[in-house]
Amino acid sequence: MDTFVSLYDGFSIALTWQNLLLAFLGCFLGTMMGALPGLGPANGVAILIPLAFTFGLGAVPALILLTSVYYGAMYGGRISSILLNIPGDEPAMMTCLDGYPMAKAGRAGEALALSGIASFVGAFFATWGLVFLAPQLVKIALLFGPAEYFVLFTLAFATLGGIAAANQAKSAFAAALGIGIAMIGVDTQTGVQRFTFGEVHLYDGIDFLIAIVGLFALSEVFIFLEHRSSRGEKKEEPKMQIGRLTPSWKLLRYCTPAMIRSTVVGFLAGVLPGAGASLGSFLAYSVEKQVSDPRSETFGKGDPRGVAAPEAGNNAASGGALVPMLALGVPGSGTTAVLLAVLLTLNIQPGPLLFQNNPDVVWGLIAALFIANFMLLALNIPMVGIFTRVLLVPSHILMPIVAMIAFIGIYSITGSTFELKMMVFFGVLGWVLRKLDVPLVPIILGILLGNEMEVNLRRAMTISNGEWSALFGSWLAIILWTIAIVGFVLPIVLGRRVKKKMKQAEEEGALTD
Repeated sequence: MDTFVSLYDGFSIALTWQNLLLAFLGCFLGTMMGALPGLGPANGVAILIPLAFTFGLGAVPALILLTSVYYGAMYGGRISSILLNIPGDEPAMMTCLDGYPMAKAGRAGEALALSGIASFVGAFFATWGLVFLAPQLVKIALLFGPAEYFVLFTLAFATLGGIAAANQAKSAFAAALGIGIAMIGVDTQTGVQRFTFGEVHLYDGIDFLIAIVGLFALSEVFIFLEHRSSRGEKKEEPKMQIGRLTPSWKLLRYCTPAMIRSTVVGFLAGVLPGAGASLGSFLAYSVEKQVSDPRSETFGKGDPRGVAAPEAGNNAASGGALVPMLALGVPGSGTTAVLLAVLLTLNIQPGPLLFQNNPDVVWGLIAALFIANFMLLALNIPMVGIFTRVLLVPSHILMPIVAMIAFIGIYSITGSTFELKMMVFFGVLGWVLRKLDVPLVPIILGILLGNEMEVNLRRAMTISNGEWSALFGSWLAIILWTIAIVGFVLPIVLGRRVKKKMKQAEEEGALTD
């Protein structure tokens, strides 16, 4: 009953005209970001962070805007997958397999509408899962002491690469790099300068936002400049006519079981730290294929269930990924790592005490997610024709806008040209790391959690008089160590196999063109 009362209070916060306007703006911009191939939800949120702070938004409105962008980008990723056979982001990759054949068969409108409804089903029920599961996780998290928190942060680093990661060693290197960046500044306990090289501007350390905007947004601009100079720009245009946008009731009934099964699978995948929407999408498609079409007679050839399943799965996973972020302070995906940075910048500490200390923030945010889902359903069916026009926007117009938002936003927040130089430095660093296939999210996680990890390690050592065995001194710590080790080792054993299957499925889809 307390949960429903809290949710009611959340709706009273979210249903103001300002917050509704921000949710609509976030949904619209997020869908456009998601529709553009390559940008994806993490980049989309990172690009718009400076905009939120430039407007001087408070904690709740800023989170409503950015989480609406997150959900919108997850919806939008399917548009280019279906029309161009180019996934807007990695989680939308599986949608290409049956979405593009449907479009080639003259059913693009039906595929877009069906995928929009499946996205709504996945995200809506995943948000209910967030409502009921997150408070239960909080009760467990209240048992945590400094040692358990240190192990929990270790678990976050160990599992962030996830089964879909290309290389666990590179993920570990990126996490170590992020922790090293977090060490920069004056040590608050001893007063000793660390890695400042005498530079006064580094005494307070590196700001999360500067690193995020540089690594995600500016590096995207540099990647564009590189491709433009090497190959010249190609203007991509949708190849398909949209056609009818209303799927029949018969088609919806036919796909409903697939949506329900995939929502459950996707949500469970999202709750697991490090699994993310990509794995949720892949598992949902694989399960549905095994259940509905084990001989592959229709899947991969334009089966509507092959569109509904991955879209319900990846959107459910995006809702599930918010559970560990809000309840434990551990991001379940790359985009939630970016959102975690936003919370910390707003002086809001995610974790067990978030539901007690900031109930207005957390329940206002959850209520806004429900509202955003209905807005996205309303936007993505009648207005899908407008979003497909986004695919016509040339990159030479889009990328300067991204760079402008980054520079103006960061300068309005910091008022410092040194911070702008730091942002450019992180942009170049992000470009180099992306060329080397080093993931960027573990770096952000290291910058975010590095200091807290160090503080909790010091507290645990102080309480135990320097006994390292204190880190293994409770059943909770032992369970977390076990999960961390399994989470790090399992992708090495299974990751290559899963990636191979995902690539094989993608190639099979391409062969049907």
